[in-house]
Amino acid sequence: MLLRHRNQHNRNFIPCKPANVAILRILKKAVVIIFLILLIDQVVKFLVKTNLHMGESQSIFGNWALIQFTENEGMAFGMKLGGSFGKLFLSLFRIIAVGIIGWWLYKITKEKNASSGLIISIALILAGALGNILDSAFYGLIFNESSYMQVAVLFPPEGGYAGFLHGKVVDMFYFPVIQTHYPSWFPFYAGEEFIFFRPIFNVADSAITVGVFMLIIFQKKFFQKKDNPESVKTVE
Repeated sequence: MLLRHRNQHNRNFIPCKPANVAILRILKKAVVIIFLILLIDQVVKFLVKTNLHMGESQSIFGNWALIQFTENEGMAFGMKLGGSFGKLFLSLFRIIAVGIIGWWLYKITKEKNASSGLIISIALILAGALGNILDSAFYGLIFNESSYMQVAVLFPPEGGYAGFLHGKVVDMFYFPVIQTHYPSWFPFYAGEEFIFFRPIFNVADSAITVGVFMLIIFQKKFFQKKDNPESVKTVE
């Protein structure tokens, strides 16, 4: 009787398919990447926001690698779309974009021959977009205004400086590796200051940039069609 029960149990047991295991492994990798990027991004932003005045700098390596606190309205590398409507539009656009990228990432992980590099690239872009969305969505609610005279306070008694989706994105990494002036003969900018690299950015911006560059550089490898072994016929 016991033997019959065991045989019945074995017949009803359906082992996990290798393809499902691979999908779960890839999804796990993507989730870990997104979590780590978000964690690092938010920890750095909290430290900068609660310890530095607006515009304050701390040297990392001399004068060409700095932590310099600034804020922007939400676009990468300090670019902005002005006005309250522009800020709201940008936040909503990013939320929709994150939804599309998340759906794309999930769809790719279900493919049999999904490229790990492609999944990592999309995960980086998604994590970066989410990191800046968190700033826009919640920083205006949980911090007071940063200024050149005042360091921001987390959960101030008087409330935050802006409403939901109207917060500012915190930027801090500044690498003015080259600081010089345009030559006198240079058109339009003669004698003006030239700085490379001028934009100030954050961890989320970096993740987006790395992900995009990976897609551009390795696009042929990521999107090449792989032959299905089952469809290949041998000719004798």
